[in-house]
Amino acid sequence: MKTYIKDLSTHKDSVVTLQGWVQNKRESKALIFIILRDGSGFCQCIADLAVLGDIKFAEASKLGQESSISITGKVVEDTRQIGGFEIHVQSIDIVQNCADYPIANKEHGIEFLMDQRHLWLRSKRQWAIMRVRNTVIFSIHKFFQKEGFVQMDAPIFTGNAAEGTTDLFETDFYGQPAYLSQSGQLYGEAMAMAMGKIYTFGPTFRSEKSKTRRHLSEFWMIEPEMAFHDIYDNMDCIEDFVRYVVKEVLENCKVELELLERDTTILEKTVEPFIRLTYDNAVAIIKGEQEVEGQTTIAVLEQDLADTKANIASLKADIAEREEKIAAGGMKKGQVNFNLNTIDKNKNQIKQLEEDERNIPQWLDSAKNFTYGEDFGGSDETVLTRMFDVPVMVYDWPHEVKAFYLKRNPENPRFARGVDMLAPEGYGEVVGGGERETNEQMLIEKINEHKLPMEVFEWYLDLRRFGSVPHAGFGLGLERLIAWICKLPHVRETIPFPRMYGRLNP
Repeated sequence: MKTYIKDLSTHKDSVVTLQGWVQNKRESKALIFIILRDGSGFCQCIADLAVLGDIKFAEASKLGQESSISITGKVVEDTRQIGGFEIHVQSIDIVQNCADYPIANKEHGIEFLMDQRHLWLRSKRQWAIMRVRNTVIFSIHKFFQKEGFVQMDAPIFTGNAAEGTTDLFETDFYGQPAYLSQSGQLYGEAMAMAMGKIYTFGPTFRSEKSKTRRHLSEFWMIEPEMAFHDIYDNMDCIEDFVRYVVKEVLENCKVELELLERDTTILEKTVEPFIRLTYDNAVAIIKGEQEVEGQTTIAVLEQDLADTKANIASLKADIAEREEKIAAGGMKKGQVNFNLNTIDKNKNQIKQLEEDERNIPQWLDSAKNFTYGEDFGGSDETVLTRMFDVPVMVYDWPHEVKAFYLKRNPENPRFARGVDMLAPEGYGEVVGGGERETNEQMLIEKINEHKLPMEVFEWYLDLRRFGSVPHAGFGLGLERLIAWICKLPHVRETIPFPRMYGRLNP
């Protein structure tokens, strides 16, 4: 009977059969150490010549990376191993012996790995990310279902633009132009008027020719919409929702976060209240005109730059020292390998620090010269969130930079009742939403202002003509949330097969 690696703790000292693939293999004269993966986890399996015999041991020694095998052996507790258990092998059956697997156990360039995405998904890192993604998706449904929301679906083909016409994928729909949805929100409003509280969860498309670390052309959006909710109710929901999802990941993905070497300190702080700032306050902080706990953004960034330079110098010195010791000889093989691995890690860390060294001066310049009334760019979001270790919600934005459907602040119509939630650690906008405009005439004026075709919004205007109520909602980008939770440098690793500017295959 087949056993899964994730269940080994319930089979201590028993003989089990595992079926999976050879993640890695090393061997000595009489032992072979196989790291087996089966989709549920990873396990070290130790094959002994004295147990297997000459023929089977020789076959096992020829196994290539990603060979598919079936292993039977005894489950032995070993807290040093991933999952805390290993297998002492009694027999190995080979399903397929692979040769020349293209992704070796070494550093590869990102473009090469993206071309091999169908195989790269098998790596420990990608396995961990996809497991976190699965937990995030499951926890999203759990949160909204327990809160009384109804899951509904918005169309992917649409005849209108939700947020403007500049980033739409146009297609032919039986002879008439149609677009791939850039948001299900407008339809969500209609469904909320029927059900009270709904959420949609589906693919979304943007044709921006952007290659930043935050952009995909196809991504997944979670868009709740709530009748009889204002912007403050909306912010409460955002906060409760994000806190719940992060808590679920922390509780259920300990092994995955450990494999990703994710410091969870910041994630654990989501139990604390999120920061809420008006646009005006946020701009004052970005420009260094308003202190946060006695410090300004300018001073913090200047210190960050000095620390970055010092860290680069320290890591380079450590690399030079280790290389000198290796060159001198006399080290055991294990010590050499340890130092080589440390050197590789240091070099990778230097690459990230050197990117910070290039970016921080740009962030400083952007902060000092930010123009009031503009939307926030990635640099502005990074600067602002650098001052806090919990998510930041910025609300009441100049109406000119926000979508046409957002309600004006009745106390100051210069501002729209929009809200963006920015993740800390430089990850920026993860959630965008707000209170919706309920005044039909105001909505017509905004549609005209944005130069959108009025005829395709007649059905949307009906929602204001028949039983209009205050309502609000938001959209959360799944991949951006996962990137922050896993602390990934780019969203391309957060989705099984990323579609982005310049990338359609595999």
